[in-house]
Amino acid sequence: MVSPYVDRVLVQPTTSTSKTQTVRSFLFYLLVPTIQITPHQTIHYLEYNPKGTPPILLLHGLGATGASWEFQIQPLFEAGFHVIAPDIRGFGNSSYPGGRLRVSNLSADMVSLLQSLQVGPAHVVGLSMGGAIAVQLALDGPNRVKSLVLVSTFASLRPKNNRLWFYFAFRFLLVHTLGLPTQARLVAKRIFPHENQAAFREKFLQQINQADPKGYRAVMRALAFFDVTERLPEINIPTLVVSGEEDTTIALTTQQHLSHWMPNTHHVIIPKGGHAITVEQPGIFNETMISFLQKLS
Repeated sequence: MVSPYVDRVLVQPTTSTSKTQTVRSFLFYLLVPTIQITPHQTIHYLEYNPKGTPPILLLHGLGATGASWEFQIQPLFEAGFHVIAPDIRGFGNSSYPGGRLRVSNLSADMVSLLQSLQVGPAHVVGLSMGGAIAVQLALDGPNRVKSLVLVSTFASLRPKNNRLWFYFAFRFLLVHTLGLPTQARLVAKRIFPHENQAAFREKFLQQINQADPKGYRAVMRALAFFDVTERLPEINIPTLVVSGEEDTTIALTTQQHLSHWMPNTHHVIIPKGGHAITVEQPGIFNETMISFLQKLS
């Protein structure tokens, strides 16, 4: 039997002022599960197969939402997992209460979510920003994490060449000057550069533009200062690192540092894959991820 939350993935809030669309937006907030962390902080999440086991927590990349795991949710559901896909603080329909952020704050949000759902330990899958949060979660709450799947991610966002330095600096400048929509177009075009990826590019743009602009900028700054490289040897849980061979956002050498310094890690590089490997090549990614998880279960 399909979880009552399955058909809610496709519902999205709207900025239109028509009465019908306003009602739809209001119903979205009523239907999508939410936890209240503080009086000013809520986390929206999508949940599938709540009676399944074990739980798996899917953490999206910068600008995306929990719904960005659409190509993974059904296969994980069919494999029997209890799937939880939150919107990270400031993204999608999760609020951003203001103030300075650290990656540890985002990790603490996930601890609160798992505690609220009374589940754990969970397999944790993180893409890019979500991978950084997953690593921090494994360091801060190791009893909450059964395994890690780290996708297109890093322990320290320190570009290894001038081209990447310029790219990240330009993104930072754009989002602080011309605004989030302008920066979003640059990012979407880089992640999905091919003509046949237009639909992916448009969906990603829509998700980025749902983000709280101040929250987006705060998370960018948090990621710029994130560095847990020296603590990686502390993480001894089973870990799968997955990289796209043609990732133009996070250098392969940066991703290889994870498998080099974490003692219980296997690294898979998917040929011709880019940064958003979960969307570009979901078939081979899902097969790799589920095979790894089922061996542990």
